[in-house]
Amino acid sequence: MTRIQEVFHDMNQKAFVPYIMAGDGGLETLREKILFLQENGVDAVEIGIPFSDPVADGPTIQKAGIRALEAGVTLTGVLETIQSFKQEVNIPLIVMTYTNPVIAFGIERFAEKAALAGIDGCIIPDLPIEEEELFVPHLEAVGLELIRLVTVTSPEERIRKITEKGNGYVYAVTVAGITGARSGFHSELGNFLSKVKNASKLPVLAGFGISTPEHVREMNQYCDGVIVGSRIVELFYEGNLEEIKNLILAAKAG
Repeated sequence: MTRIQEVFHDMNQKAFVPYIMAGDGGLETLREKILFLQENGVDAVEIGIPFSDPVADGPTIQKAGIRALEAGVTLTGVLETIQSFKQEVNIPLIVMTYTNPVIAFGIERFAEKAALAGIDGCIIPDLPIEEEELFVPHLEAVGLELIRLVTVTSPEERIRKITEKGNGYVYAVTVAGITGARSGFHSELGNFLSKVKNASKLPVLAGFGISTPEHVREMNQYCDGVIVGSRIVELFYEGNLEEIKNLILAAKAG
């Protein structure tokens, strides 16, 4: 059983998965951020790889990615940095990137280097299931899990097709758009999340736009946990660690 399976298939409370941008503030801060999140009870960490054309990312994460790129952060640098402290990490680490950087790096090489660094899985938002066989055999060969996404615009048949795959968790995108904090969600969102939950053999985590403890509690009524990205990136940039703790507590209290 993989580390992702161990965490997400035997849970007695809701999951909280933060997203951070690798290299925002310098690669030397990556260890500190991951260990802080681990110590405060998160269930996994999604680690964004800075990229010049991040089609799924909203303004906050785009700015973080630009800061990281301007600091000279590369995919190689991120993986080597994580590898240097992987023995201190006991929660799943999931890389979030795009198809172009992986293809440019080399799919097989990416899989091997990520596994060597202690990465447990990856999310590739612009990789449709029709094309994932270019990637999946290389990922599976080294024990990496591909985390797949479903969206509020996905037809039921496609939701079933996606949720039948893999052994990790399903990333349910809660908005028809890019990442970023929002004041509220569409009234039909609960129905969408319930539909995904009913179709899925895997745990379902909601992400995109979740930025407050109230959002966390609202989403947790319908699924197995939440993913918080833009707000976490923003709070780390501001140095507001107490508010990060509050978001985690909101998930665990629910």
